[in-house]
Amino acid sequence: MSKILKRIIAALIVAILIAGAGFVGWTQLNRYPATAEATRAVTPANHSAQGWLVFDPPSPTRAGFIFYPGGLVDPVAYAPAARALAERGIKTVIVPMPLDLAILNPNRADEVIAAYPEIETWAIGGHSLGGAMAALYLANHPELTERVRGLVLWGSRAPDSVDLSALSIKAVSIYGTRDGIAPPNLTNADRLKGLPSGAQLVAIEGGNHSGFGAYGFQNGDLPATIAPQNQQQAVVQATANMLLQLAAERSPGQADSNRTADQTARAED
Repeated sequence: MSKILKRIIAALIVAILIAGAGFVGWTQLNRYPATAEATRAVTPANHSAQGWLVFDPPSPTRAGFIFYPGGLVDPVAYAPAARALAERGIKTVIVPMPLDLAILNPNRADEVIAAYPEIETWAIGGHSLGGAMAALYLANHPELTERVRGLVLWGSRAPDSVDLSALSIKAVSIYGTRDGIAPPNLTNADRLKGLPSGAQLVAIEGGNHSGFGAYGFQNGDLPATIAPQNQQQAVVQATANMLLQLAAERSPGQADSNRTADQTARAED
């Protein structure tokens, strides 16, 4: 190898390292830290060995929710909502991402599902970029839909390349009517594009993009016209409604009830 070629390669390596360091620095400078309130919602018991934030219900459950944080948002910012979901009977796992960007590892849900085999019914979701990557995860893992039965989007949409319409799962898209980060003039069809048939759309009147987490005001967003705690309550309620419905459909009692109904119908025929 000639000296000139070696110098060129060395220069390229240095340039890549500098660019990488600059990108890492940019993510840290533009990161949205969690509020003090959100930080108080996390205890040492919520930190798993894998680095996740895990919120367990008061009693054992077979329903779980895997959550991908929004881009450049501290995962702890979603702890108050995760704790509220756990209090409603749903094991909730917030999955931190490399450099706080879910696009760098959208398959992290694999690790969570493997770690908790007792959870029979999962839903996956996220805020903003996190929600988009959760949708991508489902598109890339259609074989998992027997266990991952739902998708929950918070201020998010499925990427244009994703089509989940053929999957037999439930989905809900929750958005704030004052969201300044989402593209303007989105129609209901735009928000539901690529989602499974029967996907629900839930509007939070006066809610904005920043209000899905507890991390302050995000640059470019519109001011909310409702209190942050009211938006959080609405988000938790809409999310819990779908997750608990999924759990009920898979519960033994529900299955027995369905079988009894089917037997009655056949007898009447």
